[in-house]
Amino acid sequence: MLCEGSQRVLENRDRLEILLEDARALGVTDLFVQVYRGGRAWFDSSLADATPFATTWGAREGIGRDALAVLIDRAHARGLRVHAWVNVLSLSSNADAPILRDLGPAAAAVDQKGRSILDYPGFEVPEPDRRHYRMGTPAVWLDPAASGVPDRLASTFAELVERYPTLDGLHLDYIRYPDALPYSPSTRFGVGMSFGYGEEARRRFEAETGLRAPFGASLVHGDRWDDWRRSQLTALVRRIADSARSMQPGLSVSAAVLADVERAYLVDLQDWVGWLDEGLLDFAVPMLYTRDPRLLRYGVEEISGLAAERSIWIGLGSWLFADFPAQAALQLREVAEHERLGSALFSWDSIRESPALRDALVAEVPGG
Repeated sequence: MLCEGSQRVLENRDRLEILLEDARALGVTDLFVQVYRGGRAWFDSSLADATPFATTWGAREGIGRDALAVLIDRAHARGLRVHAWVNVLSLSSNADAPILRDLGPAAAAVDQKGRSILDYPGFEVPEPDRRHYRMGTPAVWLDPAASGVPDRLASTFAELVERYPTLDGLHLDYIRYPDALPYSPSTRFGVGMSFGYGEEARRRFEAETGLRAPFGASLVHGDRWDDWRRSQLTALVRRIADSARSMQPGLSVSAAVLADVERAYLVDLQDWVGWLDEGLLDFAVPMLYTRDPRLLRYGVEEISGLAAERSIWIGLGSWLFADFPAQAALQLREVAEHERLGSALFSWDSIRESPALRDALVAEVPGG
């Protein structure tokens, strides 16, 4: 569920029962409830902008229990687990987020030409590069290697977990470096655009490795630089997971990740298979969002092989099929044929908006 989507259950009490009934009809076992986006919190936070929390029905009605806490209780009564879904490194268009205000502009991502993403017009690639490149997701992005960023994010999510002790999981989204289109295969090729080139990051790399950081037109030590930045992202995942689990030892930690493992690893520096192997994640949700049935099948088959000793749920783009509900059902069936895989539907908003889509998906549930 999107905190800023069409349904906004945390802001509309009358939709809670509809959500729970849809979950039952769809055979759902877990709810992913977005509570942190753009540096803004739909829970009572001292570290994020908690203005949205005031819009939740629990806060408005002054019932002594906030909407998220009530949702968790009601879901548990139905046998459903609840995961708090947080957008980690993307601040959307919120350049005034408390984390940036407190840590300063050096916390924002910097490209290989030394330009801060804060100076990008509309958070899109500036000219002359814009003639050839576009941001994969235009937004204010944080640099995981910048001072204070890992600690601040880990503390924010630990605060969330501490305040909701019956929460079942923490789900990390936008846990990657930003990318630009077309994708650069890696730094050593010297093409495309990439991020994480802040002065502090380059200084740290040089101090820790004794090597010169690639910058501008330089391609030296490109692979080592990519490895180092990848390790910064892994360290962030570890920091968040350790902090959250210290508050609640049984908490499940998961992440929405790129389904293309090679792109995730080389372009977005997201070693999610390694995160699973190290136990940083309990499960991963590769976002296999496509309308192409063959591409879906190829992706499912590849990921099924990775799931032999790892817990993986395929993320399916339900919102793509409002006008083609039968195809959404076929995708769900495709994943179900691989017993090692789970599936996750993105998102309830799109399913609720399209009765035909809901009915098609419900029909895939045994007894549905």
